[in-house]
Amino acid sequence: MTTPQPPFWPQTPPAQPPYGGGPFPPPAPPAKRRASRTVALVAAAVLGGGVIGGSAGALVAGMDSPAAAPAVSATSAADTAPLDVSAIVDKVMPSVVEVTTRSGSAQGVGSGVVVSADGRVMTNYHVIAGAREIVITFADGSRAPARVVGGDQQSDLALLQAEGVTDLTPAELGDSSSVSVGDSVIAIGSPAGLQGTVTTGIISAVDRDVSISSGRGGGVSYKALQTDASINQGNSGGPLFDGAGRVIGINSAIYSPVSGADGSAGSVGIGFSIPINTAKSVVERFG
Repeated sequence: MTTPQPPFWPQTPPAQPPYGGGPFPPPAPPAKRRASRTVALVAAAVLGGGVIGGSAGALVAGMDSPAAAPAVSATSAADTAPLDVSAIVDKVMPSVVEVTTRSGSAQGVGSGVVVSADGRVMTNYHVIAGAREIVITFADGSRAPARVVGGDQQSDLALLQAEGVTDLTPAELGDSSSVSVGDSVIAIGSPAGLQGTVTTGIISAVDRDVSISSGRGGGVSYKALQTDASINQGNSGGPLFDGAGRVIGINSAIYSPVSGADGSAGSVGIGFSIPINTAKSVVERFG
């Protein structure tokens, strides 16, 4: 039986697995699916075990249908050249933040990326939806309260404003339309609340159809970049960088089998990022 899991790290354990009475129950396993193939796409934020953001989990659209597989382009030899990961991380780390949310006595943790020197921060909508308090922790350890400038639930993107900050280092936004399968990528975020965690991998697919049902007739759908860079609970909202240190995606979901008595799940090398060209439209709309 599948149990959808959130791609964030709840600081307080759920009262009951998997969500402790959250409003959206997990979807039933698709009919005629072999047990060995029943895995869940993860994309929801939880505060104290309750689902928020309208994303209780669903399956990737068309994942069992060869005809539904998106066309992918070949990569050049230059794109697969070894990266100087340390140099890239030194350059981009000041632009990566941790996003802590609170609702009542419950707390959740996600990630984000600075997009302007005066405190604009991009993250996932499901990271901040329903939160009464938001705090941004920067790479140097400093903190600032934040407010939501605007959010788009359908694209699972939100723009925040960190209060009382100046002279931040905004990330350079790339062009996700030029990304090719095989390109090297770097993901940075706060999996399990471990701020500044760096993982590397490649682009595994482009234009991957991702659909996440809320259980109430709504949900989130987008064309995603697929990567094998390790993405786990807490990476939601964090940046996916290319080999030049440009943001090409916002990490948002993982596709993972359920494991453990508590229904926890981790990365199996199938992660999804919202293309940065989609995120740019949100910045332009609310920025």
